[in-house]
Formats: sequence, C-alpha cells, structure tokens
Amino acid sequence: MCVEFSFLDRKGVHCFLVSNKASNDSEFRRSVSRACPLRATFTHIEGLPSTLTLYKTKASSRWQCRFFHGGKMIVKSTREIKLEDAKRFAVAFYKVHTESDIPKIDLNHPGGEGRDFKTVAAQMMLREAARRDRGELAELSYRADKTRLETEIIPFFGDLSISSITEQQIQSFYSKIESRNLSSTTLSLYLMTLRKVLKFARASNFITNVPIIPSVKIRKRSRGSFTPTEYVRLIRSARGLIGVPVLNNLASIPKRFWIIPRYRYYPRDIAQVIAFMVNSFIRPSDLRTLRHRHVEVVRGNHNYLRLTLPETKAHDAPIVTLRPAVRLYEHLLTIQRSEGFGKPDDFLFLPSEQNRNYGLAVLGWMFRNLLERLDLREGPHGHPRTLYSLRHTAITLRLLYGTGIDMLTLARNARTSVEMIERHYASALTAERNIGMLQSKRNPKERN
Repeated sequence: MCVEFSFLDRKGVHCFLVSNKASNDSEFRRSVSRACPLRATFTHIEGLPSTLTLYKTKASSRWQCRFFHGGKMIVKSTREIKLEDAKRFAVAFYKVHTESDIPKIDLNHPGGEGRDFKTVAAQMMLREAARRDRGELAELSYRADKTRLETEIIPFFGDLSISSITEQQIQSFYSKIESRNLSSTTLSLYLMTLRKVLKFARASNFITNVPIIPSVKIRKRSRGSFTPTEYVRLIRSARGLIGVPVLNNLASIPKRFWIIPRYRYYPRDIAQVIAFMVNSFIRPSDLRTLRHRHVEVVRGNHNYLRLTLPETKAHDAPIVTLRPAVRLYEHLLTIQRSEGFGKPDDFLFLPSEQNRNYGLAVLGWMFRNLLERLDLREGPHGHPRTLYSLRHTAITLRLLYGTGIDMLTLARNARTSVEMIERHYASALTAERNIGMLQSKRNPKERN
C-alpha cells in the first residue's frame, strides 16, 4: 500500500514523504534516545540509598551515576569503564553532595551563636562521618542516625538552645514518638541518637550535664522459625508451583504494579533460596551479594561449601555450610551454566537481575505469598515469618539435632554472637534440646 505523508519542516517548507508501508511500522516509531539508561545495567551500592544508581547507556561505554537529593535528580558521568572504579567515584560524589549542606560551627566560639540543637547535631554528624570513613562506624548506622535526626528529633528540638533542653522536654518528645505505636526497639534507638547529640554537646562544653533520658524496656519479639514438617511443606510446595502465578488473579493487577511481569510467576529460584538458606545460615541480605566467586566446594572427610561473603554486621569470617548445600549448589550451577550464567561474577539467585535490591524485594514478596498460600505466615505464638525465618530455622535445627555442638562454634559460623543465639534462637528450645534427659529414668538400683 502506498501512503503519502506531507508535513512542514522547521523553515516552513512543505515536504512530502511517500512510503509503501503503514505508518505504524517500526520505521515511523520514535527511536529511544541513546542517552536513556539501560535497565539491565542498573547497579546499586550496598549500604547507600537505592536512589544512588550506576548504569550505562547506548551512547557511552562508561558508567553513569545518578541519585535524588534536594528535590532533584543529580546525574554525573563517572568516566570509568570498570564497575569497581565507578563505584568508588559514585560513593565519593554522593558524599560530597549529601554532606556539603551540613552547617559547620566554631566549637571554640565563646558566645551563644551556633549553639542551637540542629547545629550541634549537624556537627556531631560530621564527626560520625569521619568515624565512618575511618571504618569505625558502619555506613548503615551512620545513615540510621541521620534519618532519625531529620525525621523526628530535629523537627522537635531543632531551634532550641542545646543548653535549655530539659528532662521534661525529652519526656514530651518520648511521649510523642511513643504515640505512633513504634516498637520498643525503635523507641530505644531514637533515644540513643538523641543521647549521642547531648553527649557530644557535653564533650564540647556546650552543656555541663546530660539530662536524664527515659529508659525503654525492650520487648523481645523474635522472628518465627519453621518446624521440620513445615520446612518440608515449603520445599515441596515451592518446587510444585514453578511457573504458577504468584497472585491468583493476574488480570486485576494495576498497570503500575511494582512487580514486573516476568516475576509474577514462581521461579525455580524461590525453592533454591529456601533450601540453600536453611543449609547455610546466611542472612537474606547476603542473597543480594552472593556470587559464584564467593563459593568454594570443599571435599574430604566432610563435604561442605566455604562461603567467603562480604562483611555483614562487622563479621567477615567465612561461613561453612551443611553437607546438603553442596548438592544444591552443584545442581544450581549446572542449570545456570546451561542458561549462560554460572560465571564467577554471576549471582547465585536471580542472576539476570542486576538491581539486587529489587531482586531481594521480589524474593521476599514471593516468599510472603507462598507462606500465605500455605497458611504459614505466622508461627504458633503469632510471630511473623519472613525470609529471615529461614536463617532462624537453620540455627534452631542445629540446636535441636546437632550432636555436641556448642554455642560459640555455631555463633561464629553464623556470623552472630552467643548472646543473640541465647536471646532469639535458643530461648524456646532449651527444654526440647534436652528431651532425652527430661524423659530419662534412673536405674532402680541407683534409687536405693
């Protein structure tokens, strides 16, 4: 079919275009700009906000970075081709922009100017930033303090003189945040950040004494684990649902639903994640960073995987898995190699997803829907269950069925502390661990 098009160019000249194809063919569609980000290259930096994104475009082989700050999107070319170099540039570029707006004060100023709470808090955060850069403070801890100050503490105390803050005002602040039905842990963290500012003011001779701050009794609320029977149900169901829609009615999903179409069906990965986590003690956050180069198969008197993962929560020692994890990993590696993955820098789970924060969120969403399908969303005591419950299951099953295992060995291998195991994992298992002792009987001759 011959179609004639007429139009005016920029100078007002009437032009004609003749084509024997329909106007909706690809030749007449507007091409995507070569400067648009390629979604497959989206990369995030662990410990920094997800808005900080590294990406590539068709127009350049060099990595670009962008993040949202001050009500606008800031974009910058890293001028780096290697991803690791681009990450270092992006971190430095982000810190310059996000910390440049923190006001500085003269700590030796004899007058009262610059002694308001928000200015002292800003100076304290500069000190915390220096501690973070020296490796004394984790990035997540720094950002958590900054968020608490910006959202609740500074709006309440900001314009007050640091020396005029009284115990009654602190109690009023505590009552305000307590009315939001926050957990006892969250309340305690807000007061801890407030205490840090006041202690900094005391060290800087802005105040003579730190006012009394209310104490919060932490109510223990451990994430529920799974029993062996429930774990078997999970595995069998996850394997049987591969390819089945996660939601019952996909037709009713709104267009802006945050789960993209290819993740609206149960993948093979969800069953692999369940089995691997229960046999390896890893945290859900490790699923974002776990690559094949972090995994080493060790064979000998005992077969296991040695996981040399990036540091998490100030722990960087390798993790030793249970024997079933070896078979799980080798099976996963065989499948991924047949699909073009399985290289050292490829991820173990959802390897095609480069946005690892998004990938972890998708896995959590799928797992939550699987629990709801099996009516396992809450434990017998009402404790909520999430992906983290698989780590709890790994540790509690070792406590139940491990022969002669001691707390210190288990804690070090799971990258946690003995105190945390006692508080969250072993408290409900003490009697069951010693069931043989509880049900034992003395020899009749010994009674006499």
